[in-house]
Amino acid sequence: MIHLTDQEFHDIVTFIKSNYGINLINKRQLIEARMFSVLSEKGLTNFTDYFALIKQNNSNEVTAMLNKLTTNHTYFLREEAHFDFLKNVILPMQEKTNQKRDIRIWSAGCSSGEEAYTTIMVMMDYFGLQKSSWDFRILATDISTKVMQAAQDGLYGMESLKNIPPAWEHKYFAKQGGEHFVLNEEVRQQVFFKPLNLMEPFSFKQPFDLIFCRNVMIYFDQPTRNILINKFYDVLKPGGYLFIGHSETVQRESSKFIYIQPSIYQKG
Repeated sequence: MIHLTDQEFHDIVTFIKSNYGINLINKRQLIEARMFSVLSEKGLTNFTDYFALIKQNNSNEVTAMLNKLTTNHTYFLREEAHFDFLKNVILPMQEKTNQKRDIRIWSAGCSSGEEAYTTIMVMMDYFGLQKSSWDFRILATDISTKVMQAAQDGLYGMESLKNIPPAWEHKYFAKQGGEHFVLNEEVRQQVFFKPLNLMEPFSFKQPFDLIFCRNVMIYFDQPTRNILINKFYDVLKPGGYLFIGHSETVQRESSKFIYIQPSIYQKG
């Protein structure tokens, strides 16, 4: 094990917090444990030399580090109540009021794509034979190009599919080898992946009907969360929704969002 000196710990925590919003002030042991293999592979014996690589603005090194430190287990239909709300509340309202038939959804912190693809499958099932008359492509963003490439490949293990209905497995996936499934092209074509750091200014041309940002803000301190939540508010349409993780909350005194139910908020 390679241990952090106090100065190394301060430098790494400050760099990650100021550039990516991720707060690791209480994660000293996690940093040491998860980064040990990375340093060993590079033949490094201290974090000072490793941090020198990071400060060179090497995006590959930075994203590899962030992947190690913020790995988030995900799977299809995770936090199913959100998709029930999409199917039972949001989509019926869109049918009644959206004359353009253009639904704009953003999966912020999309990881390996299960969230965005689940949303597409829910909408494809809901609209059925009418789906071709709707534009419901999803923007999926993450800071890691590596994890997004895996998402674009659409190859998933059995664990990722554990919660899906049996009909989905037959309709949307093809078995590949003994342990993996590949998502069909029709679903994958509906998701547009783009690298994005949530700490940077947003420059979207049109507002969204729905934003997913689930189990991302657990890595941020409260002031950073408040800033990000207000940025989400600004890029939603009036009446648009924000879905967050069930372990996350929106502080009502610092946000204009209306609480709808646990982890679901609406722009008034």
